[in-house]
This record gives sequence, structure tokens and C-alpha cells, in this order.
Amino acid sequence: MFTAPTKDMLFNIEHISGWNDLMALPAYDALDLEDAAAVLEEFGRFCAEMIAPLNASGDEVGAQYDQGRVTMPDGFATAYASFVEMGWQSLPHPESFGGQGMPRCVGAAATEMLNAANMSFALCPLLTDGAIEALLTAGSDTQKETYLAKLVSGAWSGTMNLTEPQAGSDLARVKSKAVPQNDGTYHITGTKIFITYGEHDMSENTIHLVLARTPDAPSGVKGISLFLVPKFMVNADGTLGDRNAVTCVSIEHKLGVKASPTAILEFEGATGFLIGDENSGLSYMFEMMNSARYAVGLQGVAIAERAYQQALSFAKERVQSAPVDRSTSEAVTIVHHPDVRRLLARMQVLTEGGRALTAYAAGWQDMARHAATPQEREQATAASEFLTPLVKGYCTENGVEVASAGVQVHGGMGFIEETGAAQHYRDARILPIYEGTTAIQANDLLGRKTLRDGGTTAMWMADQIIETERQLATGSDAAKAVGVRLSMAREAFQAVVNHLVSTTRDTPNAAYGGAVPYLMLAGNLMSGWQLAKSLLVAERELTAGKDNEFMTAKIASARFYADHILCDVETQSQRILEGSDSLLSVAL
Repeated sequence: MFTAPTKDMLFNIEHISGWNDLMALPAYDALDLEDAAAVLEEFGRFCAEMIAPLNASGDEVGAQYDQGRVTMPDGFATAYASFVEMGWQSLPHPESFGGQGMPRCVGAAATEMLNAANMSFALCPLLTDGAIEALLTAGSDTQKETYLAKLVSGAWSGTMNLTEPQAGSDLARVKSKAVPQNDGTYHITGTKIFITYGEHDMSENTIHLVLARTPDAPSGVKGISLFLVPKFMVNADGTLGDRNAVTCVSIEHKLGVKASPTAILEFEGATGFLIGDENSGLSYMFEMMNSARYAVGLQGVAIAERAYQQALSFAKERVQSAPVDRSTSEAVTIVHHPDVRRLLARMQVLTEGGRALTAYAAGWQDMARHAATPQEREQATAASEFLTPLVKGYCTENGVEVASAGVQVHGGMGFIEETGAAQHYRDARILPIYEGTTAIQANDLLGRKTLRDGGTTAMWMADQIIETERQLATGSDAAKAVGVRLSMAREAFQAVVNHLVSTTRDTPNAAYGGAVPYLMLAGNLMSGWQLAKSLLVAERELTAGKDNEFMTAKIASARFYADHILCDVETQSQRILEGSDSLLSVAL
């Protein structure tokens, strides 16, 4: 069973995402929180009733390949048709192309729900969202008119084609060719691997976004262009024409997300259309990649939520051993045992912290597009870009940890496939890998998001945290205790930023060797900060007599996070500040 955590999501939307500031923008002035609540409540029911029941069966059967065609497990195509018919793909996309124009924080909540219900199913809409972002950014008017409405509706799906057999994360090694034709199209040749939903039978058409090189392109990443290659050609009247020269030659056999087909595609002179300018493809693809990276972070939160719900349910039913306090001599359910409670509490608050972080980042994404002044948009863009690798890296690493803890709570039963706990662990393991490994996110955080501006954005974030510390210092005993932990973590973060800014040029290997600890430190701090802000809100709501049980739980979550997780920042800082010599001296 899966139940969407709608109440927690709406709390974050209202109090963490900057909702009031968003509603003051012309883009959202006709929207209110009740609208968002109604949408998410209905979508949560849809995910629980239609999508979640397919998760285990999809894992067992997997996507099936036969002579170039891929068949999805039973129920997937029917569920996808309902997903499209009800307009769920369109939630965060522009109304001008048939979308519902919801803020990113609402779209993010919906993305988490869908992925928690069934990550394999949800990967198809996730990649389509990315294709939409790329076309909105760089597509021509004709391309937008031809493709966007169908993508926004979900009737057509999208893919991202970067990786080749010799070029994993190193896109400078991309060899696929794009030869210009007299009619303005290009013939695309080459092999792309690891293409999520590169071939399937759920959508009417698939729109591939493909990186390739034109004949006279310069070497390296500066010579990469982006092309739109439809599975079926589109006629002038919008109907589908002949099949394009794109063939699925096989799909991968994977550890997890087995119902999501990961295709090897052969482009055999396929007709493609240039997106934007030649040799600018990587910058356009980054729009899609950043959208996908943020969404993968949401997947980390989603799989953590699903694993936590299952582990908690099991712990409340599984009877084992008398309690250690001898309050009874009878065996009790394992939720009464202190270490099981420790595991479950850690699972819960890592999930809540990640969810709050994604909501906070989503608010900045909207402000970056819609804020009133160029200065506000510039600051919002900097904040959004700083947070994206944290969402992707920190939330996915925690997704693996939480799913692993879910197996542990189940004990030996967790190692048995029939309980379902193992599937969550297997599904989670891809998240710190695809769309850029945790190390790639960490290098981006250090290089582009910290060193490039001399730590300005990082220190600006720290200044915002100081204001929260001041509020906590005048609150309850719980607030003061959380404030002390938050202050210690923030000071450690500032010390690390100053150290990295001042030493990286002279010792780049040492600095980048500490990049992942820096990402985990920053992600931990930013998540803990959001939960500290949640505590302040919850105490105000309690004073007003609102939803005592939920608000009391929010305070407890913030306190546990501060005492048991935020304290890890000190350890990470020591790895960075004091551990570089041993890091580089180990004999390998």
C-alpha cells in the first residue's frame, strides 16, 4: 500500500517554497493554495489506486524486447492512457501549450508522488518534462508549435540521447554525426546507449533529443549540436507519418527499475531537426539535464518515502522479542524496540528533510523565471543553480540509505523479494548514478557554483540561515536546541567554503577529493535549515491550536534531525579541512 504524503507536501508548499512571494507574481495571481491542494489530493489518489499496484508486477515482469519492439508489463499502457487523459503530465507546463501552469513546487510534489508509487512508470513522464524544458528554451517557433502541445499532454513522450559506448559522462567524446541536407534537415547516424524509454508502447510518438556533430564541427564539447529526431515523422497537419530511421537494437538487463526500458538506439540516417544554433547543443541540453537532475533528486525523496512507509507498516505488525525495559514479558511488535525506532526515525526525517529541500529549491526555480526585476531573477537563478546539485546528490544518496534501512527493518524478510523491500533498494541504487553521478554533482557544486563566484552565493545562503538562528534563539527549548545545532553546522559550512575558495587553485586534487563531502555537508545543512524553519511554523500553529498532532510531529522531526543528522556536518568538515593529506597518500 502507498499513501501520498499530501499534508506534508502542502505544508512545504505553503511555508517553505516561498508561496506568498510566488502568489504575488502575475504568473500565479489567479491561483490559491486550495487549488494546489485539490490537484494534489486527486493526483495522490490516482497514484495510489492506478499506478502503485503496478510497481511489484512491473518489477517482476520487466519491459520485454522483441525484434526492435518493446512491450511494457501488463497494465502500464492502460495506466499511461489514463495519466494522459486526466492531464497529469501538463501540471507545471505553460498554459499556452495546453499546460495547467502550476508552480514548480506543486509540480515537484506531483513528481514525488508518481515516483513513490512506481518509479519505473514515472521515468517516462520525467524525461518528457525535460524535453519540454529544452524546447521551451531553444526550440524554434515551428518546433514548439509542432511538438510541445503533444508533449505537454503526454500523448507523445520525450527522451534525452547523450551517452554513447565510448562516451559516458565525457561528452567531449560524442561521435554521432549530423549531415545537413538540402531541405534544411539533417541525417543523424550513430549509437546511443542507456536511453530511458527509448522504445516503448505507451505513447503515440517518441521525440528524441540527440547530441551529435556536424561535419565541420570543432572538437570537444564546443562542437556538439542538439537535434530533434521523432520516432514517427509528423505531417504538416500534425498527423503521424512514416517511421524514422531509429532502431532499438536491445534493452539493458538491470539491477532495478526493470519496467523502465533502457534502450540502445541505432540512428541510421534518421531525419533530424537542428534545435537552436549549431555547436550550441550542450548549453541547450543542460536545460534538460538540470530539469532531469532536479527530478532525480525528487526520485530519491520518493523512493525513501515508499521504503519508509513499507518499513513502518512492517514494524507495526512484526512481533519479535520482549522489550528491553521489561515492561512486559511478552513479545511485542518491533516498532517498540529502540534501535528499530532509531532506524525508522532516521528514515522519516531524511525523507522529510529532502522533501523540504526540494520545495525550497522549486520556489527559487519559479522566482528565477518570473520575479519582477532582473536583480531578483539573477539572485533567484544563483540560488536555484546552487541548490540543484544538492537536491540531486544529497537526496539520492539518502534515498539509497533509507531504502537500505528499510531492508534492515525487515530483517531476513527484507532480503526476500516477495516482501518488496528489496525492490526499493534495487530501484534506489541507480539514482546517485544517472543524470550525473554524485561526484559529478559535487564537482559542479564546487567548481561552477562555489569557486566561480568566489563563494558569494554560498555565503549568501549562510546569511539567510543566520536569520533563522536568531528566531530559534527566542523560541522554545526545542527551538533553542535546534538553533545551537544549526549554528554549529552553518559555521562549519562557512569554514569549508572559505577553505575551498582559498586553497583549490594550489591544491585542486585535494579540493576536488573533498567535493562529495562538501556536497553532503551542504545538503545536510540546507535540509536541516528547512526543518528548523518548519519547527518555527509548527510552534506558531500549535499556539493557534491548529492540527496539534501534525505540528507536534514536525517539531519532533526537526529536533531529531538536528540531534542525529545535522551533527554529521562536523565530521564532513573535518574530512575536507584536515583529510586531504591522507586522501592523496593512500597507496592504490
